[in-house]
Amino acid sequence: MRPARAKVNLWLNVVGRRADGYHLLHSLVAFCDLADTLEATPSDRLTLVVDGPAAGGLAAEPDNLVLRAARLLADRAGVAPRAALRLTKNIPVAAGLGGGSADAAAALGALAELWRVALPVEELFDLAGRLGADVPMCLAGRTAIASGVGERLEPAPPLPPCAVLLVNPRCDLPTAAVFGARKGACSPERPVLRPWSDLASLVEALAERGNDLTEAAVSLRPEIAEVLRAMRQAAGVRYAAMSGSGATCFALYDDLASASRTAETLPGAWWRHVGRFV
Repeated sequence: MRPARAKVNLWLNVVGRRADGYHLLHSLVAFCDLADTLEATPSDRLTLVVDGPAAGGLAAEPDNLVLRAARLLADRAGVAPRAALRLTKNIPVAAGLGGGSADAAAALGALAELWRVALPVEELFDLAGRLGADVPMCLAGRTAIASGVGERLEPAPPLPPCAVLLVNPRCDLPTAAVFGARKGACSPERPVLRPWSDLASLVEALAERGNDLTEAAVSLRPEIAEVLRAMRQAAGVRYAAMSGSGATCFALYDDLASASRTAETLPGAWWRHVGRFV
């Protein structure tokens, strides 16, 4: 059984746009202890069962990223795509946490092991890139600076010890819609010149960069502004912002107790997770 960890964009800047319309990004990406799980066992055909608290209406349709990853790997390796896959969803869907991309990355890893496929790491990352811009970073599964359309990854300084609170007002938000609603000029790319020595210096770097998609996301889902307002006014919060294209927001705290206290004060209808980065 493989974990497919939630991705959190601690900052996200839109720094340009390619001729084909894709936006160029600069983002600090981290992974937390919230995760889907993928189990792959031998079978005479390829099947997928989706369950878990965040499964909702997610169906095991042919274009599901997990099944696409399986077929792509089988085709590259020259093997028959045969496996019984069970995906347990704990990450909200279309929430800015990269759940689908993480699931696809987990499928590549689990099936390479099940089918005993010995592909070079470069080829596995090439397959990940074919599935989506976020899949390579989820396959790497470690804190990184992502650039290009998200496919270029550089090691990032280690994150200081802290707790993270994730909150979603239980509304999905398609990434394409957010980019379509975005207005204004692109941001400059701000390289990381020195590692952050503590949480205060990390917060300073995050505050300087922010998330360029927040205004667009709020225009589509005003509830996001309510979440951010509640998190920023909470006791003990060190920093709060939206992750990725939304609608999930995150807040950083010194410890789990402080994050848990805030979680308990939020409206019961909102989804939340208290945890740490891994």
